[in-house]
Amino acid sequence: MLIDTYGRVATDLRVSLTDRCNLRCTYCMPEEGLQWLAKPDLLTDDEIVRLVRIAVTRLGITEVRFTGGEPLLRPGLVGIVERCAQLEPHPKMSLTTNGIGLKRTASALKAAGLDRVNVSLDTLRPDVFKTLTRRDRHKDVLEGLEAARDAGLTPVKVNTVLMPGLNDDEAPDLLAWAVENAYELRFIEQMPLDAQHGWKRDGMITAGDILQSLRTRFELTEEASGERGSAPAERWLVDGGPHRVGVIASVTRPFCSACDRTRLTADGQVRTCLFATEETDLRGALRAAPEGSTGGSDEAIARIWKQAMWGKKAGSGLDDPSFLQPDRPMSAIGG
Repeated sequence: MLIDTYGRVATDLRVSLTDRCNLRCTYCMPEEGLQWLAKPDLLTDDEIVRLVRIAVTRLGITEVRFTGGEPLLRPGLVGIVERCAQLEPHPKMSLTTNGIGLKRTASALKAAGLDRVNVSLDTLRPDVFKTLTRRDRHKDVLEGLEAARDAGLTPVKVNTVLMPGLNDDEAPDLLAWAVENAYELRFIEQMPLDAQHGWKRDGMITAGDILQSLRTRFELTEEASGERGSAPAERWLVDGGPHRVGVIASVTRPFCSACDRTRLTADGQVRTCLFATEETDLRGALRAAPEGSTGGSDEAIARIWKQAMWGKKAGSGLDDPSFLQPDRPMSAIGG
């Protein structure tokens, strides 16, 4: 069990497969010049599967989310999913992606054992998409979403970040579109995880702003108390249901007290929090000695992981004026 000193138990593992991405979203990455992880530093497919196995069979992990960067850029993705799907007990498995490439891979991922996907899409306007991502791939994302839905990777969740002066007027249109296409829309407050460290608290679109905009067109009913559990999104029924919309307010309404996550970067570092400033190395333990010896045994790796999670802080620190943004950007941490 991965428990911390505040009694929280981590059952949700986020596994970053790469720090690379085929988009350059302004709130995440600079247009150019970002240093990628060297290939020898990345976990191999076998190492990823082994760490997931340890997490599931020894540490109580019940849900695994593959992230990036853009995980669809990982050549061995389908094989990793298929091997993890064979673990007992069987974890729920999902993928966070920008959707580019889902059109050709959705069916294979479903057959391999993936349960569902989260797809990032911030706008319905191709010109705004190009401005936000610095790439002209809007059509590819829409086709990826359709392919995921048709393949049964449901519920298909759409993650949206609203940026001032670009797409902050689109919230009602995005929700209407999501309802029409049977996607579950979740708005995410912009977080201080951009590589260029340009985030400003006083310029972000808050959860309150988003809900105010949505209520100009929709009746929102907050879901029943207790249904949220440890989920990061607060959810509302749209016009009485059954469709829902969520808001992840990491900055203005932090949910640290119910956090159930542990994170593994593409180069094998455990992070206890998205905003952590320290990491614990598992890659070194994996490669220190052959399987079964003291250094690289499953037991030793599990012990290191437990120790890392035991030291998890009470909160992200976002509400502290002295908050320092992590050195790693979101693309290198994993969504």
